[in-house]
Amino acid sequence: MRETVLRLGWRMLAYGAIALGTAGLVVPLLPTTPFLLVAAWAAPKGSPRLARWLWHHPRLGPPLHAWREQRAIARRTKQLAIVLLAFSWLVLWFGGAPGLVLGTTAAIFGCVATFILTRPDATAMPSASKQRSSVMIRRC
Repeated sequence: MRETVLRLGWRMLAYGAIALGTAGLVVPLLPTTPFLLVAAWAAPKGSPRLARWLWHHPRLGPPLHAWREQRAIARRTKQLAIVLLAFSWLVLWFGGAPGLVLGTTAAIFGCVATFILTRPDATAMPSASKQRSSVMIRRC
């Protein structure tokens, strides 16, 4: 019984993270990638089927593999993230946010941008690495 409740909790966390990550695609200031990483972490604990879906998804799988194998982010994704950070800050500025909010947000966004830009660019994974990833997913 306890194991069933734990699996349900992990599954709810994974689905919730996927939902928030999906919302982050269209809502400024709501990040997508961290929620996707949380979902990839929680899914195998609650639903191996969901974990396989995430890791083999044509759009979501490659960034997950790049992060796990190389701790890397695709160059296009980095560029998009920086543009969206700037756009989000501009929305706050044009929206008349107080100076403290603008300053705090600029500092946070600056740290996030620095982190993103200092990650290596994702490269194509060698086939052996892909095979190892597939084996790891099947074990989940």
